[in-house]
Amino acid sequence: MDRQGIIASAAKFTLDSPCNYVAEQIAIDPSYTGMQLFEPPIFSFGSADDELYAQYKSLDVIGDNFLPPREWLPTAETVISFFLPHTERIKEANARDFKWPAGEWLHGRVEGQVFLNELTLYIKKLIADEGFQSVVPILDSRFKVGNATNKQTSNWSERHAAFACGLGTFGLSKGIITEKGTCGRLGSIITEMGFTKDRRLYDSVYEYCLMCGACIDHCPAQAISLKEGKDHQLCSDFLDITREKEYPRYGCAKCQVDVPCESMIPGTMHQ
Repeated sequence: MDRQGIIASAAKFTLDSPCNYVAEQIAIDPSYTGMQLFEPPIFSFGSADDELYAQYKSLDVIGDNFLPPREWLPTAETVISFFLPHTERIKEANARDFKWPAGEWLHGRVEGQVFLNELTLYIKKLIADEGFQSVVPILDSRFKVGNATNKQTSNWSERHAAFACGLGTFGLSKGIITEKGTCGRLGSIITEMGFTKDRRLYDSVYEYCLMCGACIDHCPAQAISLKEGKDHQLCSDFLDITREKEYPRYGCAKCQVDVPCESMIPGTMHQ
């Protein structure tokens, strides 16, 4: 199966899978029953030996606990990064009130992650059927969040993998801005199967970000500033508050909605 086969199969799985729709028995509100969480994903295929992965071990980026692709899978050739855009219904719902996450968004965040995991395992099986090994870092027993010399980071980052693969650049809120915007979820797979690699169409970390400050105004935790970027601790503290009230769900992502980068790369040169 070539890369187009992976992309087409993933799109079909996304539209056909019951996991991508809110089931009646788990709906927070009856009106959410049957609600679609994601549109079909977009993909980027990068090299497992990209020099950026070594740079990510720097304390200025992620930290010394970060594991490059070939520490997850010694025979790795490709890192597959994908982005699942949320549906317009979820985006619009979460933009109605910038003080608290919408119920639709809570489903998109928690049940959305369940679907993302299912999609990743589906792609892993497609590759296994071709006779190649793969690793999904966030579902691997070695995945952990821990200290990287005074920094609280994980040993794999979906956002940094997306940047390395050419899927998009960072925004002020530290989300990844893709051709389908920043409002959605990222996933990745490391595989020993070789694919034609994508070229990064950008040079700098924040190239797609307008630095317009819209996400600053929308953040209920006041965790984003033009000078300092995003304060991850303030963001995390607010998520904990939503988890206490909405358990087992949580979320926010107000910085991803009703902003120029919600559904596209902002700026006329990229539209």
